[in-house]
Amino acid sequence: MSYSAANARECGGFTLIEALMALAITAVVLTSIASLMATNIRGSGRIGQHLELIEALREIHAELPDRAKLANGSLSGEKAGRLWSIDVSSFDARFGNPRPGEIWTPQKVVINVRSPSGAVVELETVRLRRRNEP
Repeated sequence: MSYSAANARECGGFTLIEALMALAITAVVLTSIASLMATNIRGSGRIGQHLELIEALREIHAELPDRAKLANGSLSGEKAGRLWSIDVSSFDARFGNPRPGEIWTPQKVVINVRSPSGAVVELETVRLRRRNEP
């Protein structure tokens, strides 16, 4: 049995073009996986930053003065490198004035916390304050 050139082509390995195509496909797949991983890392970083802002907001909210001492106006400061501001105003219920004789009056409290990167989280809530006696 003679070994011919036709038999050599049938038994041969990959051609150069086939090897290059396999490398190109592998490169595309690895690039897509790396891009997906980078997106996930950025997303988890943003979630971590948001959680830190929420924690700072909760601390500031917990340290608010007693309702009798919280007057209308603005407060601001810095906590752990994060700027915060509190705005207190009379609550605009849009459904009429509070009934006369009620001992409580609502106050709108808005707390903003800004991170060094510029991200902002805001909490808007209502607190009840005892009406001043005439």
